[in-house]
Amino acid sequence: MNNDDVSQTPGGSGPPPPPPPGGYYQPPFVPPPRQRGSRLWIIPVVLVGLLVLVVLMIGLGLFLASLPGFEELTYGRHIALIRVDGVITAGRSESGLFSGPYCGSEDVVEQLERARKNKDVGAVVLRINSPGGSPAGSEEVYNEIMRVRKDKPVYASMADVAASGAYYIASASNRIYADSSTLTGSIGVIWDVADMSGLYKKIGFNQQVIKSGKFKDIGSPNRPLTPEERALLQAIVMETYDRFVNAVAKGRDLPVSEVKKIADGRVLTGTQAMKAKLVDSIGGMRDTIKAAAQAAGIKGEPKVVEYKRRRSIYDIFGTQTDRAVSDAERALGKHVIERLLGNEGVSAGPK
Repeated sequence: MNNDDVSQTPGGSGPPPPPPPGGYYQPPFVPPPRQRGSRLWIIPVVLVGLLVLVVLMIGLGLFLASLPGFEELTYGRHIALIRVDGVITAGRSESGLFSGPYCGSEDVVEQLERARKNKDVGAVVLRINSPGGSPAGSEEVYNEIMRVRKDKPVYASMADVAASGAYYIASASNRIYADSSTLTGSIGVIWDVADMSGLYKKIGFNQQVIKSGKFKDIGSPNRPLTPEERALLQAIVMETYDRFVNAVAKGRDLPVSEVKKIADGRVLTGTQAMKAKLVDSIGGMRDTIKAAAQAAGIKGEPKVVEYKRRRSIYDIFGTQTDRAVSDAERALGKHVIERLLGNEGVSAGPK
């Protein structure tokens, strides 16, 4: 058999067939080697997934923490520790960049209510470190403590200072502990009004006031108080003072006449307050917790759980606009109070 007789195919082993007439030979198509695709797209997908997971976990944690009785499921039998720290105000707690912390009565009342409803709370310990503040805010917390006392003991532990409205709050407790050097007492009410009319006259400042009634600009620094204005403010101060004294007498189970003997605005050390029956024992927070646990029938080392302001998802992810409006409203309210009543408003005790 001749070589010319061998049938040649594109896949054969023989020589390639001759090109067609008038053309050229097209070699068979050989596909390029397969390349591995890039998988870098996986990295951003994984990162986004992790971010979503973290957000979901935070949301779930906040949701569980907002459920009634969540502490019961988490901590078991315990002592509830609630802090009263900073100037007392009627509202929510906050702190500013250039100002100290403010203890809002709404937050303290909410924490006390959670402790009262929680069956695993054997007793409540209030850790107080405050110079006082708003009589209205102090009264709200006082009333809530008296409500909690019906279900479980409430013990107060005084830190550096627990004076004025802070003592108002402490007096509602079953027992009060203070360090020997704690500053407390300051039972009284003060309303400061600045008369800067002499200074304004020297510098040529003359503010014009248009008002709807004769008392509308009471406390204005442009002029001295009139006798009627002074009598009006004095009546408010004395009404607040009487309410303060009666609250202390009720909380401490003392005659009103005995409380009035020391309710002249004086500040007392812990040792002096104990002699005056405003404090029950000398001791720190550890001593207070042990005594509260014993009163609650908790044996051994008591578990202490600090109750804090309950934060919602809105507190974290709320709109900046709403926050700005709220901050502006609070700032305006504080400015008005400070202008009329001094740095602490109508504060129970001397400044």
